[in-house]
Amino acid sequence: MDAEERRRGMLELVRRTGSVDVVRLAETFEVSKETVRRDLNVLENHGLVRRTHGGVYPVESAGFETTLAFRATQQVPEKSRIAAAAAELLGEAETVFIDEGFTPQLIAEALPRDRPLTVVTASLAVVSALAKNDRANVLLLGGRVRSGTMATVDHWAVGMLSGFVIDLAYVGGNGISRTHGLTTPDPAVGEVKAQAMRSARRRIFTGVHTKFGATSFCRFADVPEFEAIVTGAGLPASEAHRYQLMGPRVLRV
Repeated sequence: MDAEERRRGMLELVRRTGSVDVVRLAETFEVSKETVRRDLNVLENHGLVRRTHGGVYPVESAGFETTLAFRATQQVPEKSRIAAAAAELLGEAETVFIDEGFTPQLIAEALPRDRPLTVVTASLAVVSALAKNDRANVLLLGGRVRSGTMATVDHWAVGMLSGFVIDLAYVGGNGISRTHGLTTPDPAVGEVKAQAMRSARRRIFTGVHTKFGATSFCRFADVPEFEAIVTGAGLPASEAHRYQLMGPRVLRV
């Protein structure tokens, strides 16, 4: 196995498992940890992975995106804390957009049930989460359903969303960067997110700390467009401060 084949194998393993440490990679590919670190540097320089605390995790891109089922198994405690904190920022909003993804699904479950809400979403999972909320009037955007994320996209969804004026949008993304803003792998998904940004008076970004500094394929928003960013405590306070200087309030939970 040459270096290129080994790196492809490492990338495949990281994408399959969600995260891998250097020791396991060294054992799997029968090379030294120093060789693994050099290979990971190459993969990171190509924007395919990111390294953290002796390990590595995949960056979602135009050629790779995790499924909703997979996301529901990763960093669940952090996502649950983020969702609860985000739901507390609802304020007086009566109409809410909830994005696709597992964290938005948790936000839907955390919304108050003692007041009427109109919820607009492209996510079938969000619809399911709100099915037993008698006070929620749920509008599902029509369109092509992406099987991996169980959410609708394309011009039907964007057109329907463009006809609404929404009080608050809970928006996710595959990457958030001070340089490149908010990004996602699929252009069709990016269009729905961009329209949600245009339709909403208030916008809150929610995402785990590992999304910070990551950049995917399609840019759909800039950091200053958000009222608040809710993420995990794993994001360093110094980095949170840098994002806060751009405009949004940053909550680390």
